[in-house]
Amino acid sequence: MTTLTVNEVEHGAWTVLHISGELDLVSSPVIRRRVHDAVAAGRHDVVLDLSEVLFCDSSGVGVLIAARRLLHSCRGRLRLILPAQGAVEGSHVNRVLAALGVRRLFAVYADVDAATADEAEPLSA
Repeated sequence: MTTLTVNEVEHGAWTVLHISGELDLVSSPVIRRRVHDAVAAGRHDVVLDLSEVLFCDSSGVGVLIAARRLLHSCRGRLRLILPAQGAVEGSHVNRVLAALGVRRLFAVYADVDAATADEAEPLSA
């Protein structure tokens, strides 16, 4: 059983949550709580680094959509880091979001530097 780990760092105005492991029914509430905690602390710009997430089910997708909704409601920003579509390691989340037709809802970046740069353009869906 793969466990979920979350490491939080501040990168300028951004709260970056580096997530690794499996994003599923059991672990999704952890991510939901961490995003809510950031917003409660006044941090409304959040990056979820999903490049080391090996598995994501519908619960994981649901928590990503809920995070997007929460941050949008407080005029914040949510950005995701996903590996390139051709990447073998960690591309599962990208494939799941695309298959469900929700990938276009998210601003996706290649790495932390791109995700936290105001002038950076997101990757195409």
